[in-house]
Amino acid sequence: MKTTLPLAFALIAAPALALEPITAEKHINETLLMGFIADAIDDNCDTISARKLRALGELMSLRDYALDKGYSRDEVSAFVEDKAEKTRRKAAAADWLAARGAVPGQGAAFCTVGAEEIAKDTLIGQLLRSDE
Repeated sequence: MKTTLPLAFALIAAPALALEPITAEKHINETLLMGFIADAIDDNCDTISARKLRALGELMSLRDYALDKGYSRDEVSAFVEDKAEKTRRKAAAADWLAARGAVPGQGAAFCTVGAEEIAKDTLIGQLLRSDE
């Protein structure tokens, strides 16, 4: 007597294995946000600069993470390069920075936030270096 249990299990488990849209994947989106925040600090603070090789390495690790989760290369590239997504991430970074007192035209505030992130050794801080 054959059992259909493995097939039934596969049918029940299949929806759980489906990937969420990459736009909703928490780790990918949070990591990209941290990169956009670091980039804004680099753009607005004269005494802090981006660690470009570190950022590139982080981006490659994030790409590998997405591929390992099952997203295709085309999906990952389209998401990272999408202009609307870039605009959304820049706005989210601006909101994050504004909540900490860093708004355009106030370079010192960006420097303060950047220095705090470097001191706390957060991902944002790891993507930056103090030039002082």
